[in-house]
Amino acid sequence: MATAPQRAGRALASRRALPAGLTALFAVLYAVLSVRRHERLLSMGFDLGIFEQAVKAYAHLHWPVVPLKGPGYDVLGDHFSPVVALLAPAYRLFPTPVTLLVAQAVLMALAVHPLTRWAQRLHGPRIGALVGCAVGCSWGIVKAASFDFHEIAFAVPLLAFAAEALGRRRWHAAVWWSVPLVLVKEDLGLTVAAVGAYIAWYGRRPRLGLPLAAFGLLATALEVLVVVPSFNPHGAFDYLSQVTPGSHGAAPLVTHLLWPPLKWLTLLMLVAPTGFLCLRAPLLWLCLPTLLWRFASDNPHYWGVSYHYSAVLMPIVFAAMLQRTPRLPRRRLRAGLSGAAAFACLMTVVYPLHEVVMPESWQTSAHVRTARALLALVPDGTTVAASDHLAAQLVSRTTVTLYCAAPTPTGPQWVVVDRTDPTVKSPCPADQMQHWLDTYARNGYRVRADRDGVILLERR
Repeated sequence: MATAPQRAGRALASRRALPAGLTALFAVLYAVLSVRRHERLLSMGFDLGIFEQAVKAYAHLHWPVVPLKGPGYDVLGDHFSPVVALLAPAYRLFPTPVTLLVAQAVLMALAVHPLTRWAQRLHGPRIGALVGCAVGCSWGIVKAASFDFHEIAFAVPLLAFAAEALGRRRWHAAVWWSVPLVLVKEDLGLTVAAVGAYIAWYGRRPRLGLPLAAFGLLATALEVLVVVPSFNPHGAFDYLSQVTPGSHGAAPLVTHLLWPPLKWLTLLMLVAPTGFLCLRAPLLWLCLPTLLWRFASDNPHYWGVSYHYSAVLMPIVFAAMLQRTPRLPRRRLRAGLSGAAAFACLMTVVYPLHEVVMPESWQTSAHVRTARALLALVPDGTTVAASDHLAAQLVSRTTVTLYCAAPTPTGPQWVVVDRTDPTVKSPCPADQMQHWLDTYARNGYRVRADRDGVILLERR
């Protein structure tokens, strides 16, 4: 018969198994999803190639100069994200974009752990498993995990652990989890400030919270106004003009924050994954800084439910849900959790996570095989100008720029362009593709191969 300490140890191991198991499951799913998309030429130079060039530079102890952004362009002049240097040792051992994609998968999946653990502590293993799966299937995280690599992969687990600490009133732990956010991206200092304000107001710890709030505000101000401009070739923070009041034309800022209706869809999509149980939870205020800068911007890409911008909000809304659940009547709790489960199933079908079981995801098309055969003709260590989707395949072994970039005095040794590349607006508009190919032809490049829409040029 087991002794009391043995039974306690088994119970502890059982409680730990669920969060760890779900975390491992979603890490594998995200990794398979993103790696297969890369192998099918669905990743891009903007942004996987950009981050790989930065990490590659860090791995060789160089400044993070990113040729895809322009000659001599230091990526710290675009966004302040020195945290990606943490991937340099792994990339030095495994110099491939897969290293970044797998690292992102693991980081994103780590957000499942604290929220599953908290739900299990509050309501038992069944609800813990439901919440963990809902977090792992949440559209914001899945979309980010499937869309190249981005620095916010580091922010997602940090915010999950910080929000759990806040919800459990572990104030000092929340401080330590949130402070590193200022090294992930310049806007996240505002979220750090929100964490500090939360601790000061709801935790009634002004001596702890107010200095953290001041630190977050100061970090964002310094990064936006001083640090990033000092690395930027134009001496400015390129995105600041998108959120200044004068950039909205005749529309007042308040009106701009609420219109067009796409912004309301985004708000609905943020709370729906929780079965609307997160509403009225104090932790939900932590979403405000990110939503404000996104909705204040003139860039419509920030407003909606595409790309990776909502990933940092997913841990917060689920933490807000868990903060509310102990106060809810059982009937309301069951209805909300049923809604969360149904929404998670729906989003699994709508967003890319379902691709891991789709037969076409495991097939390699003739076009992809042709493109890879032509890319193999490009020697290692050379300079290449490529279209967006092909650029992401070449960074690890060549120096890559975009084929529509400003020409250098000598020009790249090779040019490879996929005429079927769906990138039609940026960075290289499709309607200008033939113009650039003609330009290379006039400058002495000869056609080395031209098959299935993929053309490879070599400088004479």
